[in-house]
Amino acid sequence: MFRTIKNLFRLIGIMRTLARYDAVFPLEKLDLPDWAVKGLSLLAGRASKKFADHRPGERLALALQEQGPSFIKFGQSLSTRSDLIGEDVAQDLASLRDRLPPFSASEARKTIESEFEQPLDALFETFDDEPVAAASIAQVHFATTLAGEEVAVKILRPGIEEAFRRDLDLFYWMAEVIETLQPGFRRLRPVEVVRTFADSVDLEMDLRLEAAAASELSDAFEHDPDFGVPQIDWNLTQRRVMTIERIRGISIADTAAIEEAGLDKDHLASNLLVAFLKQVFRDGFFHADLHPGNLFTDEAGRILAVDFGIMGRLDRQTRQFVAELLLAFVTGDWKRAAEIHFEAGYVPRNKSVDVFAQACRSIGEPLMGRAANEISIGRLLAQLFQITETFAMRTQPQLLLLQKTLVVVEGVCRDLSPETNFFEASRPFLTEWVRENLGPEARVRDAVVETAAAARRIPHILDQAEQATEFLSAAGLAFKNDQDQNGLSPLQQRQQTGFGARRRGMPSMYVIILLVAVIAVLLFRG
Repeated sequence: MFRTIKNLFRLIGIMRTLARYDAVFPLEKLDLPDWAVKGLSLLAGRASKKFADHRPGERLALALQEQGPSFIKFGQSLSTRSDLIGEDVAQDLASLRDRLPPFSASEARKTIESEFEQPLDALFETFDDEPVAAASIAQVHFATTLAGEEVAVKILRPGIEEAFRRDLDLFYWMAEVIETLQPGFRRLRPVEVVRTFADSVDLEMDLRLEAAAASELSDAFEHDPDFGVPQIDWNLTQRRVMTIERIRGISIADTAAIEEAGLDKDHLASNLLVAFLKQVFRDGFFHADLHPGNLFTDEAGRILAVDFGIMGRLDRQTRQFVAELLLAFVTGDWKRAAEIHFEAGYVPRNKSVDVFAQACRSIGEPLMGRAANEISIGRLLAQLFQITETFAMRTQPQLLLLQKTLVVVEGVCRDLSPETNFFEASRPFLTEWVRENLGPEARVRDAVVETAAAARRIPHILDQAEQATEFLSAAGLAFKNDQDQNGLSPLQQRQQTGFGARRRGMPSMYVIILLVAVIAVLLFRG
């Protein structure tokens, strides 16, 4: 009860902020009962006319900005859920910039010294008091190590963990209320949305995990001439402090400086696109926050990425799903596009494949015949997700994050080179990947791998079978002893056998058959 009262009072305050920016419209999308909408609207108060010329998504972004770090991050997370808030609002929230006033240099120094239990002078030769970036969770200072290496030092905001913990409780409570008042929204998994957001925040709150993500991505592109990741200084990294190699380059957003440096913008756009496709399909591990502020280029035209707090992962099955889906849409095979969803288990079996194929056609057909540089794969996926309600398709958070990142990457590429042809730039890589992972050779290779894995399980399965046999033998002996102790002579016992005894022996035969079947399933299951 105390939790409900506390969160209700906080909700009233939030509603009043939303009302001031005329951003209460999300209530309409929730399709809550009339009494709930009227009650919350009454508590919220009247809207200000100051923001009347702003788009709904822009007004919502401004309101979230005022609410502080947790709401900024949650707004960015919601930008991946166009199925919940609509594509226009999602695009406006995606542009929500995570900028806050910096905290003092003295607090930054105090955090560093507390984490390493050493004075700052024993760790760095120089440390710039003026931060180069300040966001909701952390800020960054340039420094020089005792070895003379130039680095960037990322430091968590003081008290940020407690602030997020308090707001996350509110988000969970609101999601639970929505599921209670509107059961139809359970398909969209609002509680799961908050849980995914909470998991993401937990990762960002431990800078050692961000450092590990940067290191993993760096290893994947160690020998790549077109994409680079700065190196982590693990000796100067702890939970609340991360030290990473300082990069010197031109911001991808500064097209004038790129032209002045004589760099080929078409080539840069192609490099970024292919690097992202490598992350998604080759590695199944991708940078999920590739906005222009996190991307630079060096004088050789290599793309350099920073800020690894938000990363996405896709297992091999999901990568195959996305690749086959894109291939089906590119070739106009709507039936195959539908079948892929059913094979992946994303759409319930009681739905019609043909009707779902018709829905896929409604999305893909308008794209046929258009120039490839006019087609956004990210938005294509977004439209596909919007039809899921009709088919009771459960939300796939990993695909939504991929779709959101695709939209951002495509936007950056088109800012660099408006005539960028997504399909032409990606065709060589995707064609090779599909051949290696979905072609006949790949299927044979997968079958060999699965057979080898099954063979490795044989000793363990045989051990389990032997243990089961010993157990059954012991149980059978105990049963025989019980019969021997019933006072009947061997002749009397034989007279009572016959068909009845044979029936008693049949369960043992069934057990043996069952054991054989289990072993067969364990050996040959995919």
